[in-house]
Amino acid sequence: METSHDVSVFKIDPYKGKKTTYRVRWRVGKRKHGQQFPTMALADSYRSQLLQATRKGEWFDTETGLPSSMIRTQKRMSWFDFACTYIDMKWTDSSPKYRKSLAESLTRITVAMLKDSTSLPADTVVRAALMKAFNTNMRKAGIPQDTAQNLNSIARVSRDVSDLAKPDVLRSVLHALDLNLDGARAAPNTVRLRRIALGNAIDYALERELLASNPLSEVKTKKRSYTLREVDPECAVNPMQARMLLDAVSTVGKRGPRLVAFFACLYYAGLRPEEAANLKKQNLALPEQGWGGLNLNGARPEVGAEWTDSGEANEEGPLKHREASIGRLVPAPPPLTEALHTHLTSFGTAPDGRLFRGTRDGGRIGSTTYGRVWATARERVFTAEVLAGPLGKRPYDLRHACVSTWLTGGVEPTRVAKWAGHSVAVLLKVYAKCLDGGEAAARDRVERALQGW
Repeated sequence: METSHDVSVFKIDPYKGKKTTYRVRWRVGKRKHGQQFPTMALADSYRSQLLQATRKGEWFDTETGLPSSMIRTQKRMSWFDFACTYIDMKWTDSSPKYRKSLAESLTRITVAMLKDSTSLPADTVVRAALMKAFNTNMRKAGIPQDTAQNLNSIARVSRDVSDLAKPDVLRSVLHALDLNLDGARAAPNTVRLRRIALGNAIDYALERELLASNPLSEVKTKKRSYTLREVDPECAVNPMQARMLLDAVSTVGKRGPRLVAFFACLYYAGLRPEEAANLKKQNLALPEQGWGGLNLNGARPEVGAEWTDSGEANEEGPLKHREASIGRLVPAPPPLTEALHTHLTSFGTAPDGRLFRGTRDGGRIGSTTYGRVWATARERVFTAEVLAGPLGKRPYDLRHACVSTWLTGGVEPTRVAKWAGHSVAVLLKVYAKCLDGGEAAARDRVERALQGW
């Protein structure tokens, strides 16, 4: 630890943004430091502590900028141990998908927080071991001996949480979050989730007094703006193409006929795949023909059993962005009503009432299974040139097409957002895309309007 008595404490610097904050600035040796506070009183109190330390002749740490009296009150903990504690704190109130996502982010951060990895096994082994360590259920049940040995090796070379206050360490961590395993730049949304995980973990470290201040506010890094990922306008099929694809699904082997209604739910009602996978007979309000309704009350996302509380893979949970008790009503147009009746007559339901299930064990219909069927249906409908493009490439694109069709048909955005289960802002930013062939129709409307003047 490098220390110095050459200390200068400057005046409090107010910053007027959306909310006014107050920054305490000081210098230790040639190194400048700062700390922001929401009120003038807090900033003045912190500045007074620094001034008192200088009057007493205390030495200051050049890296953290703190006087000896304040450093002694700061607790120490390795990042690895802290990350395990942090995910244990988050575990109970988190969904299985969020648990897995957070574990992946913490694994990425932890690898970047290792002082020396030359003595460790291969990267893939290290990451696999960390994913087990960041699973509260698996750690409590007991981790296999070989994995435990690898984790002990990782713990020995893990930096302290306080090392995040070192600018070069923090910058190396942030750089690692920007990259995939192959060194290529990660997708913006992936980077956003990783940085959110790091920021929230740092907030918890501040709460545990493992950091004296938030290093993210002290280190200058390139600011990145993250926007909602927009859907490729060319991915949404038009109604004729959708009907052709659904007809083609019915011709794909033994599994295709069982999935026609599944894909119809995505296209005609805008369901997410995890919502369709959990659709039960008791959720249906269907007349013999005409308009019906789907009363959605849960979803079954695709996630491993090790991340759920029940130990059941693909555990049923609440709808996305909703509490467990809040459902969603979606209208079922006549073609969907007909497809669901046909499915019930031909294939019945699982014991719990689910319409769509695996043919072997009756569990959740897997994305690999329905993805293969969809890919074959596209091959039977599209030419090679169209097949190579984004048009209807993923089953999820049927949901995009559905929402675009509702909007094109004149349904008000607030109602479309309600049916689709997201906000109006997300609707207009992400999902409001032109259908295939809609560009020409739009230009025709503009041309006719221009001719009217």
